[in-house]
Amino acid sequence: MLAHSPTLTLPLVIDYNDMNNPDSRELTAQDENGIQHALQHRDRVRRIRLAISLPNLQRLIVAMDNAFPILEYLYIQPPVKHHTGLTLPETLQAPLLRHLILDNIAFPLGSPLLTTAPAIVTLMLESITPSDSAYFSPSELLQRLSLMPQLETLGIGFRSPIPNRDIERQLMHAPIMTHVTLPRLRLFLFKGTSAYLEVLLPWITTPILQRLAIAFFNQLIFSVPHLLQFMTTAEDVEFNKARITFSAQGVEISVYHHEGSSVHAFNTNVTCKHLDWQVASAGQILNALRTIFTDVEDLSLVYWDSVKPSEWRYEAYRTQWRGLLTPFSKVKTLRVDHELIGMLSCSLQLEDEESPMGLLPELSELSYGGTDDVSDEFATFVDARQIAGHPVSLVRLYQSLV
Repeated sequence: MLAHSPTLTLPLVIDYNDMNNPDSRELTAQDENGIQHALQHRDRVRRIRLAISLPNLQRLIVAMDNAFPILEYLYIQPPVKHHTGLTLPETLQAPLLRHLILDNIAFPLGSPLLTTAPAIVTLMLESITPSDSAYFSPSELLQRLSLMPQLETLGIGFRSPIPNRDIERQLMHAPIMTHVTLPRLRLFLFKGTSAYLEVLLPWITTPILQRLAIAFFNQLIFSVPHLLQFMTTAEDVEFNKARITFSAQGVEISVYHHEGSSVHAFNTNVTCKHLDWQVASAGQILNALRTIFTDVEDLSLVYWDSVKPSEWRYEAYRTQWRGLLTPFSKVKTLRVDHELIGMLSCSLQLEDEESPMGLLPELSELSYGGTDDVSDEFATFVDARQIAGHPVSLVRLYQSLV
């Protein structure tokens, strides 16, 4: 079929995914031979997407050497979670490449695949292993990004945390940092440590950035002053709606420009399993970025999956939850899932001579999920707000917020 089909009018698309469901069959010998044969027609391959298991993927990657003159899209994702050690051939080139998405594949930024492709629109490098020879420092990343003015989507994700001392050592021996303007960048995704991100952000300008998603590894202290500065320089930083989700994977903070928006403008999450760590981490980040939450009027506290509980400590939880809620000074509507009601009600309890307007001063509606009437748990808070002349209505939702 390939021998007798028109070369120019019928470019090849190689798309094989055996990970759609756990029970799907793996790559057969016949299918692998077919892909190998198609890869030999390098001058006709326009798109490659391979999401297959090892060692089949390794054999196919080895075959992707030399130049693919019309290749525009390259996506490679092995299914395994551990380090694969896979590396693209150094001889692989694609001068028309626009979309490069690699997950768990070692890829030096100096690879000819990037240096010979000036029109990259999407660059997604996930599960980067810091111990790899392909690992790159912030200064190296900036130098490469300076050659990608067409970039619209950028994703950088590390497999494991990079110790702060290693980043400091890199900066001591790094050349002068390159300031980069990405005039077309609309989506920026990052997974790693706050130290790496804080080194990177002061040197990047993104005039039309629309979405920012940050994932942090668990750490004791989140210091992100440059992240705050990076966000406040954007044209539209007014957020009306926020959602904080607690799950078995970690805690996630999402904010939206408008109440009806379904796609977040800013998202950050921290990988940690215990609920007290999640509340403390979210509180740190929210307070560090508090100026961007001042216009939020709609806040949801969501419980997803089963979060590992910690030993109940009333005062500790109360302090953590109050720290989490403090930045939301203009919230009018607060929604909370049933599983979080007890902790939230504790945080709203007033100490002696404490003003009822000190926390969530503009709150007018408190909605809670579940079928049980828990109005008694909020009675003291509601009564105090009523006396202060700022009543709060309790609304039962009868369902989860998920």
